[in-house]
Amino acid sequence: MKKTVFLILIVLLLSATIMVVGVNWSLQRATAPVEEMRQQISTQVSAFINPTPTIMPDPITIVHELRPLARLETMQYSVEKVITAETGQGPFGFLFGDRLLLVAHGTVIAGVDLDKLGRDDIKVDAEGRVTVALPAAEVFITSLDNERSYVYDRDIGLLRKGDVQLESAARLAAEQEMLKAAIEDGILDQAQTNAENYLYRLLRSLGFSDVTFTVGEELD
Repeated sequence: MKKTVFLILIVLLLSATIMVVGVNWSLQRATAPVEEMRQQISTQVSAFINPTPTIMPDPITIVHELRPLARLETMQYSVEKVITAETGQGPFGFLFGDRLLLVAHGTVIAGVDLDKLGRDDIKVDAEGRVTVALPAAEVFITSLDNERSYVYDRDIGLLRKGDVQLESAARLAAEQEMLKAAIEDGILDQAQTNAENYLYRLLRSLGFSDVTFTVGEELD
């Protein structure tokens, strides 16, 4: 008798479980179109609020100048700077202020401009010793990486529009600060040393065993 009651309870429990699973499956099938529609509406609303920008470059390109270069790039710095730019701050900054935080990534490239190397700047004596008066190293490029640079935060007062020039000013300041940091860290000295090492190996490969460099000096 007990076994019969136990078997009946098991059958009832299994039947109830199957019914619950079936109901859940039916509810999922019934609500699937609604959930799909909700996701579509959410996607459309997101696209409306944050539309993808359309870029339309002018088909006309104006080339102002073509100039040959003979620059030997010998040192590159990758720099990150955080710049705060603000205007209209003070007691009423929450009404008229504009403030942004720019995280800037960029590069500073330095080297020696071999176009400044004249005929009289290279001397070879009777014994085959070479003396080269190299131009001083200089910075060729300081540029931001637009793909990695971004505005982290911006706070605009309640009664003013955002200053369209503020981000441009922050980017310009970032380039200046990156250049300053690279120079303070000795990029010019390293670029000069690297240029001399490169040219030394080049001249040695051409058969000159004794090579001397001077910087910014005229040879007699």
